Amino acid sequence: MAATTSKPAGLARHEAASALIPGGVNSATRYIGAPFALTAASGAYVTDADGQRYLDYHAAFGAILLGHNAPVVNGAVRDALGGLDLTGIGVTDIEIELARLVTDLIPSAEQMIASTSGSEATAQAIRLARAVTGRRYIIKFQGGFHGWHDAVARNVISGPDTAYGRDPMSAGILDEALDATLIAEFNDLDSVRALYQTHPEQIAAIILEPIPHNVGALLPTQEFADGLRSLTTEHGSLLIFDEVITGFRHTPGGYQQVCGVRPDITTFGKAMANGYPIAGVAGRRDLMQRFSSAGGDVLLAGTYNGHPVCAAAAIATMTYLRDNADFYERTHRLGDRIRAGLAGILEELDVSGVVTGFGGVFLVYFVDGPVRGYRDLLGNNHDAYVAFHRRMTEAGFLMLPMSLKRNHISGAHTEEDIDRTLEAARDVLKGMRADGTV
Repeated sequence: MAATTSKPAGLARHEAASALIPGGVNSATRYIGAPFALTAASGAYVTDADGQRYLDYHAAFGAILLGHNAPVVNGAVRDALGGLDLTGIGVTDIEIELARLVTDLIPSAEQMIASTSGSEATAQAIRLARAVTGRRYIIKFQGGFHGWHDAVARNVISGPDTAYGRDPMSAGILDEALDATLIAEFNDLDSVRALYQTHPEQIAAIILEPIPHNVGALLPTQEFADGLRSLTTEHGSLLIFDEVITGFRHTPGGYQQVCGVRPDITTFGKAMANGYPIAGVAGRRDLMQRFSSAGGDVLLAGTYNGHPVCAAAAIATMTYLRDNADFYERTHRLGDRIRAGLAGILEELDVSGVVTGFGGVFLVYFVDGPVRGYRDLLGNNHDAYVAFHRRMTEAGFLMLPMSLKRNHISGAHTEEDIDRTLEAARDVLKGMRADGTV
């Protein structure tokens, strides 16, 4: 009798999902092949539908900061579920506590509003900037990602033929929306000055990820950060720090706390609630008073804004980070350890690459260095980048197998985890060297 083989459980789930959900996933970047479906998460680990356990460096694009199912966060959520649920009117104590924590922790924040996603937050920030200045244009940087809405859905991971030109991320965007967003080069103040010269008194704001983590980790020079503050002030524009990724991950006050630059408006999300869906916008009081909730002319609306369950998760996460200063010392130390280890392995194996990152974020660009802006990434070996992450995942270390995606260390990772990761990375890179991938 012929033997029968059963279909892997994860693949079966993906096929079932594909019949009901376009592509079988609710966000396009979630489809990576194996693992097709995850069924459990705890601490630094996730488990797929076929029982394979992975040390998780993807961390839901960095939303997981303390570790999966952190008891301090889940306990706060359980307490919130036993109290007030969604009312849709007035304000709750938990929203006040959330705003107090955000304004205490983020250096530039005087007032804040809550939203449910980073895309909503950046959409609100850009609309506010245009209303305040009465100007049309915004500047973003090639490689920066600020959400899926029309104003910013262009020029992220662009190829050599489309970088710095018109490179929309989606069909269905009006040309006018694309043309109202100007593209500059990160760490290049001259490229920003040129846009101000071409569009005098027409630029409402500059929006940037202080570290463009959506293309790995381009590290800003202090001169660049200070220069953006000076240029926006000189030209009457607003400076928007999109700290949806950097916020709370590297320090309680975001990257602005590190570099000492105070933006006019800050957006944040992801790690602030250890994976629960909440985000927000903070800024100077005079700017935030333009929202319609305060009698201004910029619409503020959202049934789920400040949802008590998500707010409880955010308060628990931020309070933990505020009260445990050693958290950042530890994750930064583990980040330094894995970056140094990977750099040593590349040198040992004579593999061309640049190891970079900040705090608990790390990655390897397969390119000759140095890497300062997106232009330097045009020479990245994308096939090698994806292959390294794919083979590490197959070895049990979950790294998103997509080019330029970063890796994250959470509060649940240990020194032993880092050492095991480096051992696996050496084996993977040896294999890639042997078969000519690098």
